[in-house]
Amino acid sequence: MDATLKPLPHQALYRTRGAVVTLQDLLLQRYAARTIAYANHKRSVAGISGLHLSKMRGRGIDFEEFRPYQAGDDIRTIDWRVTARIGKPFTKVFREERERPVLVAVDQSSSMFFGSHTAFKSVIAAQAAAIFCWLAIDNGDRVGGLVYGDEDFALVRPKRSRRSALHLLNQLENFNAALAEQAANPANHDPEAGSLASTLGRIRRITKPGSTIYIISDFSSIDDAGFQYLQQISRHNNVVCCFVNDPLEENLPIPGYYSITDGRDKGTLNTFNRKARESYRDVFHQRLAFLQGELNKMKIPLISLRTDEPVVERIHQWTSQTL
Repeated sequence: MDATLKPLPHQALYRTRGAVVTLQDLLLQRYAARTIAYANHKRSVAGISGLHLSKMRGRGIDFEEFRPYQAGDDIRTIDWRVTARIGKPFTKVFREERERPVLVAVDQSSSMFFGSHTAFKSVIAAQAAAIFCWLAIDNGDRVGGLVYGDEDFALVRPKRSRRSALHLLNQLENFNAALAEQAANPANHDPEAGSLASTLGRIRRITKPGSTIYIISDFSSIDDAGFQYLQQISRHNNVVCCFVNDPLEENLPIPGYYSITDGRDKGTLNTFNRKARESYRDVFHQRLAFLQGELNKMKIPLISLRTDEPVVERIHQWTSQTL
């Protein structure tokens, strides 16, 4: 992608819809990411530092200047060639470079293959992942990710290159495309292969301290082991969770009879019972409150993403609140 690209004039042009996502859809999210970056140019999203240079000086990566040796300076920083040429001891000064690897974990399991408004949850998750990916690239950070489905996962190790970003987006497209086939053939499914707990276990093993980790899922499969892994990961990393849901998961539709299908079997949904509708709503809010409560204990922020709302608006709203 050309670094001179400018944001599109209206968010609708890069809003992804439907049950599947394409690579082109994910590439367009770079425009969306730049609308967030412009709004937060003084501070990177979620505390990502990238190649923003600090005011602290010391031993670091980037050489800054030579200056006369002062009492207390580390003798290992003395440049002997300059010292010999000038006749006085001179030391090298470095400007500290702060860089955080960014890892984006994206749920593309069968529970995400659902949507009643605008887009499926799996599509919203992929779109959010692309936005975070492009934010990291534009901020000069190393970016990678872990995409997981019901039966497999793909790991892209963090690198500071657009090639790494494209590799991750290609994996997202592949896993998303496979969801329709998996939904039509649920047999031989291994629930442990694509569970959130197993994914978090992999993240814990491969992540270096100081990383920023985005976890995008509906968290339907999280369990005690998953929360334990989250706690371990969050001790030494900056973790942000994105909860993806559909309005139909929160509330049943207005009273009536509705035909429903899972792609193979058909049935009828009766929503006339008021107590059933209230119970349905309460179950959702209790699950969300429990998730929020557990994350609050670990000081992990939660971004709520809905299938009927623009992803970039939700992320922009959250980043604005963190300033």
